[in-house]
Amino acid sequence: MAVAGLAVTAVVVLALLVGVHRYLWRRFVGDTTAEGSALRAAGTVAAYLLPLLSIGALVAGRTGAPFWLQRVLAWPGYLWLAALLYLTLALLVGEVVRPILRRMLAGRANRSNRSNRSSATKVLTPEAAGAPAAPAAGILVADAPVADTLAAPTRRLFVARAVGGAAAVAGLGTVGHGTYGVLRGPRVKRITVPLARLPRSAHGFRIAVVSDIHLGPILGRAHTQRIVDTINRTQPDLVAVVGDLVDGTVADLGPAAEPLARLSARRGSFFVTGNHEYYSGAAQWIDHVRELGLHPLENARVEIDGFDLAGVNDIAGESEGKGPDFDRALGDRDRTRAAVLLAHQPVVIHDAVAHGVDLQLSGHTHGGQLWPGDFIAGLANPTVAGLDRYGDTQLYVSRGAGAWGPPVRVGAPSDITVVELASRQA
Repeated sequence: MAVAGLAVTAVVVLALLVGVHRYLWRRFVGDTTAEGSALRAAGTVAAYLLPLLSIGALVAGRTGAPFWLQRVLAWPGYLWLAALLYLTLALLVGEVVRPILRRMLAGRANRSNRSNRSSATKVLTPEAAGAPAAPAAGILVADAPVADTLAAPTRRLFVARAVGGAAAVAGLGTVGHGTYGVLRGPRVKRITVPLARLPRSAHGFRIAVVSDIHLGPILGRAHTQRIVDTINRTQPDLVAVVGDLVDGTVADLGPAAEPLARLSARRGSFFVTGNHEYYSGAAQWIDHVRELGLHPLENARVEIDGFDLAGVNDIAGESEGKGPDFDRALGDRDRTRAAVLLAHQPVVIHDAVAHGVDLQLSGHTHGGQLWPGDFIAGLANPTVAGLDRYGDTQLYVSRGAGAWGPPVRVGAPSDITVVELASRQA
């Protein structure tokens, strides 16, 4: 049954992709270029090549393709997925504009024709006998037809090119701006979170929360260095890396992660796994981040200044028998102390509530990453981004510092969040 379900899903997705690409070809190429022209040939080649590059980018990492090949395919393949989304949305808006523009042009042509006909007159030459003279050469006669100033086929081509051009500018401009936002690096957000059980001595304790860095064939060492520099400038007391650090093996991405060794925080840097670590060799990455000076919390807890800091493995680890264990991480602690939990996915919030956690710090959602993805992310996560409360437990979800797939963010800017803990006793 599971295999049959996957097969049906694959067929539906493939049919949808074929249909969308056919629609884009028709509007951008078929409606705007002449049959047999070089432009039509180039557009047709692109309509076949770009989706193949996207499929190649998606498959290469999962099939163990050489890392150099992953990098070659990733940029055009993933960027096209983002472009496909926003070009399609722009064209759908254009479908509303298209008939309106056609009617406006047709109305203008009709008004022009009527005006020309009403101003045309028969010219009479004075004859002694009063007999009508032949019309002078080049003078319009009232009954003579006037040509349409913009023929219907020409109007259709003009509208197709105008709507297609505007859609291309809007769609590709959106992707370009979203790519710049990712490559520029995350911005710092600051929030204050009061905790009822936090002692006065821990008031003002600052945790730099970073999630979803997603080192891979596109985002590499320079991306890591930007993140490390941004975190260090905030001078946090503690750094929390809450999963999805990588999309690849230690062999391929170990050098890209090396700047993490330069993270600076008074009480150290801590790490929990995300689902993507389990696609990339979680055990090897846990060992590697430990070598870089981070402290992995594998269903474990440490005592910090006035509160407990716990971390659980991601639920994707259940496939390896290493999923989250809340009893091990939190079961025997002193409930009079405040507890801060690092957990990659927001969906475990109800386990956190049951174990008396004061604050859970998560990522995973990317804030939707590509609008309108936030609506889809909201179907699978209790909170997509920001601070929420569930019973006596508060949940903060970061949008993440990187991007998965397309290196593009629209409506969900990347962030590093400095969470300042506040004592109600202060």
